[in-house]
Amino acid sequence: MTTYMLRFTLQSGATFGRGDGVAGLLDEEVDRDADGMPFLRGRTLKGLLAEECANLLYALTLQEKAEQWRDRAYRVFGYPGSTSKDTGMLRVGDARLPKPLRDAIRVMIDTADLSADEVFESLTAIRRQTSINEHGAPEKGSLRSMRIILPGTIFESRLEFAETPDDQTLALVAACVLAWRRAGTGRNRGRGRLQAHLLDSDGTDITERFFRVFAGKVAQ
Repeated sequence: MTTYMLRFTLQSGATFGRGDGVAGLLDEEVDRDADGMPFLRGRTLKGLLAEECANLLYALTLQEKAEQWRDRAYRVFGYPGSTSKDTGMLRVGDARLPKPLRDAIRVMIDTADLSADEVFESLTAIRRQTSINEHGAPEKGSLRSMRIILPGTIFESRLEFAETPDDQTLALVAACVLAWRRAGTGRNRGRGRLQAHLLDSDGTDITERFFRVFAGKVAQ
């Protein structure tokens, strides 16, 4: 198994939702682990990358250049509607805070210098919004509250390939990583803006290197 790393930094507040809220306080809550650190589930992250891959394939289809990439995309992400036995060669881990930071937080929790709730509150904030009618007044009953992860927060996820990927496979993954710009609840309405990079096992950023391979193949 070959391992790479996906690292992304939030450029605006994001809600990596757990599917519910807190009665009387929040309509949308953020996923957190036992130490109070927010995270994005690997299955969700893989789906977001696969969506960007599908968008790239559609754009290439319009240029009649998709065939050389379609089978490779299926080998990486799996076929649409595939079962658990045919989900592609790529396994995506949960996106969490960088390991050195996680380790430092856990030490402080173990020594009672921090609580999980204090960690969570320091990395998130509550935002409220309401709809405005044509007269500029708030719509009755439209007030919603949600927790966001603060901009500037960095996340990392392990990308594990069941077999060693060749340059063209990494080129496709790099293109998907660069194309991925938003995550979380409301991402289709402009929330959860981010910047992502593909790293090798040594932590070296290889995004641009392999994207140039992708761009060169597309230009042929």
